[in-house]
Amino acid sequence: MTQSTNRAESDATIQESAGSPARVTPNWRRSKWLAVGELVVVVLIFVADARHLIPLSKTPFLLLLGWLSLWLRKISWRGVGLKLYRSWKTSIVLGVAAGVLLELIELFITQPILVKWLGKQPDLDVFRALHGNLKWTALAVVGAWTLAAFGEEMVYRGYLMNRVADLFNRTRRAWIISLIAVHIAFGLAHAGQGLTGIIDEGLMGLLLGIIYLRTNRNLAVPIIAHGVSDTIDFLLIFLGKYPGM
Repeated sequence: MTQSTNRAESDATIQESAGSPARVTPNWRRSKWLAVGELVVVVLIFVADARHLIPLSKTPFLLLLGWLSLWLRKISWRGVGLKLYRSWKTSIVLGVAAGVLLELIELFITQPILVKWLGKQPDLDVFRALHGNLKWTALAVVGAWTLAAFGEEMVYRGYLMNRVADLFNRTRRAWIISLIAVHIAFGLAHAGQGLTGIIDEGLMGLLLGIIYLRTNRNLAVPIIAHGVSDTIDFLLIFLGKYPGM
């Protein structure tokens, strides 16, 4: 009797479910169209910057867009890698080592090859005021750790690499496409340094992107590496030892 009753109730439930239209709530937060819209805004910010409509730097505007995107999608910055890599010690040691290695690659491999091929040094005239000037160098180092290291890593590695990968379902191929596409943009973001600077910075960004991926998409290591590399650059300019300056 009990089995018959249960079976009847089950059949009734199935019939009721079959007769009721399914309610499907579209998950707009995961929509690829949202990602496309955001990337269009990124392009517009780049265009506005190229036309000198953005004061100082486009990085804060891109960072604001990234924060808004994550907020709308209910993702924290921690969700895209803003956390320690294993521990403070590991993050700092790996970050410093990576930063020094990046600088060595740039000064002794990529930049000399590009200068030989293109016949021009990167245009770093805006930094000439740092030569022998401790005050300006100190300010530049502060800017390197805030606007460049923290800001650019949050934008290009934390936000944009993830957003481009979202368009291609975050597969292995998606991350490769993201790595290449985002760092073409990263190179173009340094257009003020001329063609040599664009390519050189694009390559350095590519290496930072690889570090991000190899540390399981962690931002702490590339942030430290970026800051260390830029700090060495500014110290060399201050001392008059930077190549071509």
